[in-house]
Amino acid sequence: MHVKELFDLSGKTAVVTGGGRGLGEQIAEGFAEAGANVVVCSRKVENCREVSEKLRKIGVKSLAFKCDVTNRDDIESVVNKTVEEFGRIDILVNNSGATWGAPVDEMPLEAFQKVLNVNVIGTFLMSQAVGKVMTKQEYGKIINIASVAGLKGSNPEYMDTIGYNTSKGGVISFTRDLAVKWGPRGIYVNAIAPGFFPTKMTKVLLEEGGEKILQATPLRKFGSENDIKGVALFLAASASDYITGETIVVDGGSLAM
Repeated sequence: MHVKELFDLSGKTAVVTGGGRGLGEQIAEGFAEAGANVVVCSRKVENCREVSEKLRKIGVKSLAFKCDVTNRDDIESVVNKTVEEFGRIDILVNNSGATWGAPVDEMPLEAFQKVLNVNVIGTFLMSQAVGKVMTKQEYGKIINIASVAGLKGSNPEYMDTIGYNTSKGGVISFTRDLAVKWGPRGIYVNAIAPGFFPTKMTKVLLEEGGEKILQATPLRKFGSENDIKGVALFLAASASDYITGETIVVDGGSLAM
């Protein structure tokens, strides 16, 4: 197979949660540029519609749906409408996420639970629903967006987010275990652990702790809008057909320090 074919997504269908902005939008755009039809969904459907329109201009089909990943009915609706339109789901990116900043001894239980509900339970529910489609196909690629924060502790001076860190550690463990359980079905399950990327979610964090973060990043820069697309494409495409259960860190080298 020619190397270009290894990264070609023509004819594939991808679902990207949290696809209306940030890393989800970047990943959806990368998939579309590689030829995939892309469904973007999130709680704010207006953002998804804007992204979907942009993807259609690339020359692929794209749909936008409202979806709260903690709501089974929303998830079933997205899955059913996607299959009705495209006949299959080849790629799922679990990107929807939430965070909450507070010292550990002041963290409200409801806030801790909200973060875990979106980041862990949402990833489970979406994977469970799409996994039924992929099982029938005997093929699928699931990409979970974790975080480097799930692999190490974070400096509380700028990242006092124990619920977020805990949830992303859970996503990484979920990724490994699901890969073992679903590998025999032809379903690949991998994760990406980004470092610090300028997005709406990280805006305040980077404003307050940006200099310290850069000093703890060997490449001395934040992730750009292009730095996640290639990794996501690799995990979605045939180029990664002997990789499952892995977490690829994209953090400018911060985990190495």
